[in-house]
Amino acid sequence: MTPTRIFRGTAEVRKSLLRRQPLGSPSLGMETQGLLRRAYDADLSPEQFVETVFREVAASGDRELRRLSGILDSTPAVELEVSSDRISGALDEVSRELRDDLETAAGRIRRFHERTIPESWFDEQTGLGQRINPIGKVGIYAPGGRASYPSSILMSAIPAAVAGVTEIFLCIPPGNDGRPSRVSLAAAAVAGVDRVFCAGGAQAIAAMALGTETIPKVDKIAGPGNLFVVLALRRAFGMVGVSLLPGPTETLIIADANAGAEHVAADLLAQAEHDELASPLLLTDSYELAEEVQSRLVDDLADLPLRTIAAESLRTLGGIGVVDTLDEAVELANDYAPEHLCLLVEEPRSLARKVRNAGGVFLGRSSPEVVGDYAAGPSHVMPVGGTAAFASPLNVGDFVKITSVFDIPDRDSKHLAEVSARLARVEGLEGHARAADLRAGVAAQPALDGA
Repeated sequence: MTPTRIFRGTAEVRKSLLRRQPLGSPSLGMETQGLLRRAYDADLSPEQFVETVFREVAASGDRELRRLSGILDSTPAVELEVSSDRISGALDEVSRELRDDLETAAGRIRRFHERTIPESWFDEQTGLGQRINPIGKVGIYAPGGRASYPSSILMSAIPAAVAGVTEIFLCIPPGNDGRPSRVSLAAAAVAGVDRVFCAGGAQAIAAMALGTETIPKVDKIAGPGNLFVVLALRRAFGMVGVSLLPGPTETLIIADANAGAEHVAADLLAQAEHDELASPLLLTDSYELAEEVQSRLVDDLADLPLRTIAAESLRTLGGIGVVDTLDEAVELANDYAPEHLCLLVEEPRSLARKVRNAGGVFLGRSSPEVVGDYAAGPSHVMPVGGTAAFASPLNVGDFVKITSVFDIPDRDSKHLAEVSARLARVEGLEGHARAADLRAGVAAQPALDGA
């Protein structure tokens, strides 16, 4: 196996290791190209394919979903909607241990998000306030098909349930038997999902954004997915709300000389196996640790089931950066704004105070990212691609809407109306000014000739 690269010095690390490049539309494999061609009898780019999917789902609804499932899914969906009995019954079909694990994770996720519920407020003095109301209908997308990801269902649906969303729908691709897996349905039952639909990919996003005979149009869509799902979420924005545009995962570890190469390598590999486009990165002030981690990665890859994926991720988008100080490493991390930032250092809390941009910060050996992926509590749906500089992980706030309330006391209304009238005339909006004048109880004023 080719070892991951080591870069030395802040300038080289910034230039070669932490330089982001737009993903654009990566070249598609022959199998995927063939499926797109079969779907619409044309050679389409991913963006063109998604645009066509939206147009055809809008025109044909369920019929187009079934047609695409017959072409794109390894086994076509047996039915578009899963019965409520099958969803609730799935909990009895999985092992007792798995059910306990799902409920343990769900309980921690629920308790975390219950502490973050925003509250309505009103100030009698100013007559101003905010009403917090949950969104009516939310669509959750969860990856599926070849593998099941119950954690994504828990991490996306539970914050919506805690927010008080009226109806939560889940779209998930069919498995090998043409139905969602039992473990996915069990997770849906634990998370409080109301209805489950067997649809995947861009067509599922289009269905939730547009509505079909079976799948209702929702108000907002959340959840991770592949390139086509992300492009579909981008296309759906404006038709419905979209919480995040989740892309390939990224992890940045900051480690000191005492971090332990075994732990660092394990955490890097845990993320590298996600996807060839994942970014497993290490910054350290110890060249000796860098070399130990490099060697350990080669050894640990040898018997990793997904070693081909992990090796490609490490080779192309992964790497190790050696800098002079941990403070330099944190500044580089703030500029990079990673999805996950792991601090494997002697005093992680002290270093964490200097972090400004990250989706999640994991402090020390006892808080590995993998626990955050499954059972810690905060959602693992986090901002990627540098968007952690301005965006937040999926949370209760994504599933509520704020309505401003105005009930201005009489004692303030006249003065505020006078101020508003003057500002309106500065902007050349005489109709606004006259409406304010009326409330201020003053005679109509002539319009200004310019301002």
